[in-house]
Amino acid sequence: MSAMGRLGGKAAIITGGEGSIGLATARAFAAEGARVFLAGISEPDLKAAAATLDGDGFTEHAVAWAVTDVRDSAQVKAAVEATVGRFGRLDIVVANAGVFGTSKPIADYPEDDFDNVMAVHVRGAFLLCKHAVPHLSAGASVIITSSVVGITAAPGIAGYATAKHAQVGLMRTMAAELAPRGIRVNTIHPGPVDNAFQAQVEVTATGAGAAQAQAIFDGMIPLGRHARPEEIARSMLYLASDDSSFMTGATLAVDGGMSS
Repeated sequence: MSAMGRLGGKAAIITGGEGSIGLATARAFAAEGARVFLAGISEPDLKAAAATLDGDGFTEHAVAWAVTDVRDSAQVKAAVEATVGRFGRLDIVVANAGVFGTSKPIADYPEDDFDNVMAVHVRGAFLLCKHAVPHLSAGASVIITSSVVGITAAPGIAGYATAKHAQVGLMRTMAAELAPRGIRVNTIHPGPVDNAFQAQVEVTATGAGAAQAQAIFDGMIPLGRHARPEEIARSMLYLASDDSSFMTGATLAVDGGMSS
């Protein structure tokens, strides 16, 4: 790990840190000098993610983790405080935890599914920001992982699309509140990513097998393919670093042209 990278000396917390985008983002941040705290719901996956980062040559002092349900205020607060306690500061906040829910017409959409999707995406992002913001200083960056359907929509995904749009409202409110403190807040809007989460989304949405569902979604993407997690991570790095120092209140689409 180089302390002289674009994020040299900075500390980050990433929820959903054990997933493919979270881990790729952690790797990109650590490679640029950041110390990274991974928060997620799967202890085995968090341990594996931390071990992967250690295997990449980042020291154990640069990576920490905790099992965290982002719907629970006390757990989120504890994760934020653990980050600050471990690294002595907090500079980058990535609200990345997510679930898809189901795919059904609005009249048939299960209420408990809707509530849970909103709780993970919207309440989870809100709680992370609520507890993290008091620790942030000028130059800090907050990134909320929305989705291409946070700036578009599609039939049958009332929970997911509503949550992803709501995150944009949260981001814009925070960007206005925190600009006087020199803190930037943006949303990132990935299109389909080649990972297990997206594969489940596509099977649920289309009712087709995994390979056919992926082909259907490839046909919806102007660039004709899914993103790699590392491609999303590079955009996360841009938003986290001073490369985007005059960017706040923005929706950054990384979707292969789907929202164009």
